[in-house]
Order: sequence, then C-alpha cells, then structure tokens
Amino acid sequence: MLRWIVLLFALLVATPALAHPAPFSYLDIDVKNGAISGKLVVHVIDVAHDLRIASPDALLDPQPLAQRRQEIATLLLGRIALRGDRPLVPHATALSPLADRSALALAFRVPNAASGAITVDPRLFPYDAAHQTFVNVYEAGALKQQWIFNRDSPARTHYLGTAAGTMAVVRTFVAAGIHHILIGPDHLLFLVGLLLLGGGWRALLRIVTAFTIGHSITLSLAALDIVTPPSTLIEPAIALSIVFVGTDNLIRGQGRDLRAWVALVFGLVHGFGFASVLREFGLPREALRWTLFSFNIGVEIGQLAVVAVVASLLAGIRRQSPRAGKAVAVAGSVVVIVAGAYWFVQRIAYPGGA
Repeated sequence: MLRWIVLLFALLVATPALAHPAPFSYLDIDVKNGAISGKLVVHVIDVAHDLRIASPDALLDPQPLAQRRQEIATLLLGRIALRGDRPLVPHATALSPLADRSALALAFRVPNAASGAITVDPRLFPYDAAHQTFVNVYEAGALKQQWIFNRDSPARTHYLGTAAGTMAVVRTFVAAGIHHILIGPDHLLFLVGLLLLGGGWRALLRIVTAFTIGHSITLSLAALDIVTPPSTLIEPAIALSIVFVGTDNLIRGQGRDLRAWVALVFGLVHGFGFASVLREFGLPREALRWTLFSFNIGVEIGQLAVVAVVASLLAGIRRQSPRAGKAVAVAGSVVVIVAGAYWFVQRIAYPGGA
C-alpha cells in the first residue's frame, strides 16, 4: 500500500520538465528459515548517473544490461548495509529490466543469516538529496515492517518474531537501560539524594523499587502514546524533584521515612524523561512489550549498582564517625539542591537544551 501511494504521488507531481520524475528506490527483504532473500528496484537514471552511462534507457535492453551485470550488482549491493549478529554480505541472483517503470530489479540472497535482528542502512544514491528508499521487511512472506530512508536517515533495526529475536531485544535494551541511568546525571543525583540519610538495605531496596515502579508506569504510557507531556514541562519537573529531595533531607532529618513514596511519585515524572530517550534510541513496535520490560530491567540494574556503591560508602563513613556521616548528608543535600535549582533555571530559560 505504501509503495502505491508513493507512486501515485510521484505521478501527480511529475512534470515533463523534470529530468528524474521518480527519485525513489524500493527494497524488499524477506527473512525465512535463517536466510534472507531480497529485491531492490532502482530507477535507471540513478544507476546511469553513478556509472557514468550516457543513455540510461540503454540499461533497459537485456543484452547491454547483461554486459554490465556485475558492475551494477557490485554498485548497488555495496550500498545496502545489512547486519545481523555480524555484517551480512548479499549476493546477486538476478538482474532484470522493468521497462514499464524505467527501472532495474536486482534480486539477492544472504544464506546463513540467522539472527534475532536485522539492521538495515541503505545509502543508494547520495548524489540526489531528494532520493528516498522505501524498505519492506517480511518474515516468511508476511509484511512486518516498513521504513522510508533518505540520505541522512540513521540505520534501523527489525527484531524478528522468534526466540532469537526476543533475546536480541533483551540484550539491546537491558544494556540501553543500564547505560542511560549511568550517564543521566539528573536521574543519578535524584537517586543519590534519596540515599544520603542512609537506612537498612531493605529500606534502600524499597526506594529503588518504588522509583522503578513509578517510571515504568509513565514510560509505558508515553511509549504507547497514551500520555505524552512535552519535554519543556517534564525536564524542569525532573529538576524540581531533585530540589525537593535535597530540601526534604534537610527539613525532615530523622523523622518518618517517606523516601519510598517520594521515589514512587517522582519516578512517575522521571519515566517521561526515560521515554524521550527511548524514542531517540528507536522503539521497535514489533517487540514493544519486551522492549519496555528490558529497558526497565536495565534501569533497575543500573540503579542497584549505584545504590550498592553509594550506600556502602555512606555506611562506611557513618561507621567511622556518625558526626562525619551527618555532615556528609547535610553537605550532599545542599549540593543536590543547588544542582537541581541550576538545572531548573537552565531548562526554563533554554527549553530543549542549550
């Protein structure tokens, strides 16, 4: 359906003055029984340009086309970057003219390509800024994914609906969750602020788990496009949550421990921040549940690693000197407040980053 819509649009906007009325290519990839078969359809004008052929229509003649078969196949297949658990090298199996479309059809195959995921990065005709490549990904003949690439599009990954595909999702997004929590200074500082007053391991585990439950809820809502508040609201709110935690440490002191509830409530806010990162990473709709589950597990692992290190250091200081432990908690809370206030002002004054 997407292909026919594009063709109709091209016909409607094309004029006789245009030298290249259809700057499109079409790439079909079918994964079946651990192998990939595919077909690439390209306009003869594009091929002729890159091979310096004076008359593009000459490529529609089977005899001249056969003489340049290897040259054309090498050019086109060299510009289709495919990757599974390793780089995949496609081999041409047929090249034929499509005279009614002024195009060429190149069939190819990748044997022994078994993998849980297929990453595609076609860079077919970079000389033409308007050129687009329409990609269809099939599994055993059933259409599973459609993408549109232009010259500047990033590579995209399709996770197969197999056990290997599920494991590929888990590996990718658990690692992404760990990485994000460890490089997110605002999330880390919020978590550290909750740890400054110490407590037993059970209390600390409740705090981390409450934070995970909170952000898991809103991450899922945002990923499913059910609730998607703007980042200009969420990012300052995350900064305010950090200020709140530091201030609460100074005011509450040794009063009733409500940190798990604080983590739960503000975890809801931080979840929307995680969702924006996941969107930038690329959210595979074909494996949405496993993606969300794996990313959350990764965040939880990263949080527990931080808790283990920070809580152990703080506990060691308190064992050596309760007075020093209290001083560290107070000083740390002040740092948390100042950093949160700085981020809040920055994100209000320069929404979207500066």
